[in-house]
Amino acid sequence: MGIIVIRTVCLGAGIAGLVVDLVAAQPDPALERARRILRASPLVDSHNDLPFVIREDAEAPGDVDARDLRKRAKGDTDLGRLRKGQVGAQFWSVYIPGEIKDSGYARVQLEQIDIARRVIERYPEALQWVTTAAQANQAFQAGKIGSFIGMEGGHAIENSLGALRIFARLGVRYMTLTHNVTLDWADAALDVPRHNGLTPFGKEVVREMNRLGMVVDISHVTPKVMHDALDVTEAPVMFSHSSAKALTNHPRNVPDDVLARMKANGGVVMVTFIPAFVSQAVADWDLAVRELTKGNPSLVDAERIRADYARTHPRPVATLRHVADHIEHVRKVAGVDHVGVGSDFYGSDDMPKGLEDVSTFPDLFAELIRRGWSDTDLMKLSGRNILRVLRQNESVARRLQKERRPSTATIDKLDRGGKTSDSR
Repeated sequence: MGIIVIRTVCLGAGIAGLVVDLVAAQPDPALERARRILRASPLVDSHNDLPFVIREDAEAPGDVDARDLRKRAKGDTDLGRLRKGQVGAQFWSVYIPGEIKDSGYARVQLEQIDIARRVIERYPEALQWVTTAAQANQAFQAGKIGSFIGMEGGHAIENSLGALRIFARLGVRYMTLTHNVTLDWADAALDVPRHNGLTPFGKEVVREMNRLGMVVDISHVTPKVMHDALDVTEAPVMFSHSSAKALTNHPRNVPDDVLARMKANGGVVMVTFIPAFVSQAVADWDLAVRELTKGNPSLVDAERIRADYARTHPRPVATLRHVADHIEHVRKVAGVDHVGVGSDFYGSDDMPKGLEDVSTFPDLFAELIRRGWSDTDLMKLSGRNILRVLRQNESVARRLQKERRPSTATIDKLDRGGKTSDSR
């Protein structure tokens, strides 16, 4: 590729002419190196909300065929940009809101799994359904994007370990213990805590996830739940999409005392791109808007107040460098073996400058190269760490399935009757 440069020269007798030079663009060595690394080792992104976007599409809700990913699609994600971004494996999030109590969590969760599976099946030339680390590596070697499913929010099991087991059989590889709503057995980071962490039934959920090989995801929960899960689990945990609280004081981020426990646990923090989680200025702006609209019953009025405030107080801009700062902080505190990438594309109306869509992952790796990261450490970040966590969960599950039967515990037995689990 070249850069066109136009020069004005004098041709004599006052006549001016134009000379067009084609100057070769200098390649970016860091970006070229990043692309080489991602060709050699799969980039695994642990969170993309495309299935929920399809469900909520205003023109064609739930219609997988209506959003043709072979073309440039609306929003963050399509096949062309996934290829440009060199995504090697993707966890498709099957998120459902925690506020739909009258609709049935489990039914909606099944519908979301159906949407995710139909997306994967529609593009066999690009996407390959996988449930293990080995399958993800095989898909990468075949030039396909290994496609996992991650379930966001334990409300979907409706307090039933039997439902949890069915979701595992359907191929769900991680479950975020809560979303934004506190459950009967776990406190959510963005809701009022009621349990001071995990209840006895919540701890049994963690144990059964270990037995099933389903990774315990502790994004979205309170720090006390994070610590309780780490105390109970026999397998490495993950944060599917969180950043460092020491850099951005947001309740969705991970405190340093939890980061420090990742080494002993073997888990991984998948750093997210959400602007309010990576930029303190953006987090402060969002908090100011929430205070202005607190208690306002009208969505229209709330949007008007937000727009008025933005005219006089423009929203700060998060950038790729903010995300790189969080990755470096996690590496510093938890260690390079415990950091990964969990973008949360479609999780925000805007994303950091430089990370606007799934095509931009190599730019993030180029930034880290400029900061001195080695190829080996970048390969750990890109996917080796999270694939190791999956393998270790698979290994723990094989052992536990020999040691104990499926738990028959119920929330009534453990939390309301004070009895112990039948599985222990």
